[in-house]
Amino acid sequence: MLDSLPDLRIFTRVVATGSLSAAGRELNLSLAVVSKRLAALEERLGTRLINRTTRRLAVTEEGTVLFERALRILADVEDVETLITEGRSDPRGLLRVTAPLSFGRRHVAPVLQSLTEKYPGLTADLELTDRVVDLVEGGFDVAIRLGMLPDSSLLARKLADNNRVVVGSPAYLSRMGEPQTPRDLVRHRCLLFAGGGSSWTFTGPEGPVIQKVGGALRTSDGETAHAWALSGAGLVLKSIWDVADDLEAGRLVRVLSGWRTDAAAIHAVYPAGRHLSARVRVFIDAMASRLRKSLPAGSGGGTDPMAI
Repeated sequence: MLDSLPDLRIFTRVVATGSLSAAGRELNLSLAVVSKRLAALEERLGTRLINRTTRRLAVTEEGTVLFERALRILADVEDVETLITEGRSDPRGLLRVTAPLSFGRRHVAPVLQSLTEKYPGLTADLELTDRVVDLVEGGFDVAIRLGMLPDSSLLARKLADNNRVVVGSPAYLSRMGEPQTPRDLVRHRCLLFAGGGSSWTFTGPEGPVIQKVGGALRTSDGETAHAWALSGAGLVLKSIWDVADDLEAGRLVRVLSGWRTDAAAIHAVYPAGRHLSARVRVFIDAMASRLRKSLPAGSGGGTDPMAI
């Protein structure tokens, strides 16, 4: 079966990326080579793994079974290689990471760029999405997740706390005034998130307060809400990590600083039951270091591993 490992790797990337051409680009192989190796694997196994048309791919039942097993096989082989070579070489190979859109752009992408520059044998694939993806099914090594973590067999390492703060532009606050308590928000234009409700919860000198808020603008995209706040359209409740640079530069101003919202931690999440590869460990350490060095005022952090 060892001579089938390259074909298994190609097969898993075809399934994960959804196309032969995308897998070829990722593996630096031509479309013809990918198609030939996939056909060879199907012939060796005596079954169709993927039904191919001009427009889409459909994984067969047998292909689904093989995909799940192949991911484990390739991971085990990789772990053995890491155990043997670790300590004698720098982190190398492909590191596949998934992270939320805004946070990934601001914090994960720079870390990956720095690591690939530091370690020439390391390559990185970053998928930015606000969906919670299945790490094993998607073939990811590690995910960065914000907020509450679901119960699972994954492991997680806390990187930092993720406090949310209410911010607005100087122009907006000059025009509308600064709220002194959550109750003052009824007189303000608040920028809301689709599906996120119309109430903001605070804890402060008067204890817990659930304040109903309203405004003319609502969006499903955090970057749009951020842009609206910068342009003076209203107040927004955002992660401190999203707005820290703007607060420091004076483009946004934090209000209701005497009140806090619940802090949801930022975690690096990775599959359990396997030796942690050097490239994953280096990435997690680099993320923890970046967040610790740029820790906004009032936010805590931590680096303890834990089971989700």
